[in-house]
Amino acid sequence: MEDNLVKKDCIELLANNYVGHLAYIENNIPFILPITYYYDPKENAVFSYSGEGHKIEAMRINKNVSLQVENIQGINNWKSVLVLGSFNELQGSAAKMYLHKFTQGVKNLLAKNEITDAQFINDFSNKLNSGSASIVYRIKINDIIGKYNKR
Repeated sequence: MEDNLVKKDCIELLANNYVGHLAYIENNIPFILPITYYYDPKENAVFSYSGEGHKIEAMRINKNVSLQVENIQGINNWKSVLVLGSFNELQGSAAKMYLHKFTQGVKNLLAKNEITDAQFINDFSNKLNSGSASIVYRIKINDIIGKYNKR
């Protein structure tokens, strides 16, 4: 039987993960895809980056998005959080600062969870150092809700 997570537990699940499913709307059609993210508790926001493309173009038009994050131990043992928020593209030095914060945050989370086989994190550092044309964005959290099931 599923039940609601309290806000503190929702934030904990969000903060202790770095992969979620971003949902956005384009031409009244919902899309969802996995992203790597970093949750910043001081700003109560999620940060990520992307190349130019469908997702970014759609979020520029309709800024309402959601992010779903889960921890599934089994069919009767799981937690899931849904973040309702708004997209905000970052520019210039702010974008670079938040990309650095994102990289450090994900690295720290990986170290905390003792994940040593994470070659992909070097891609973040390379993008940071190369000054490539990545689009850094923030999802300002308007609401967060969660469910869990533990039998």
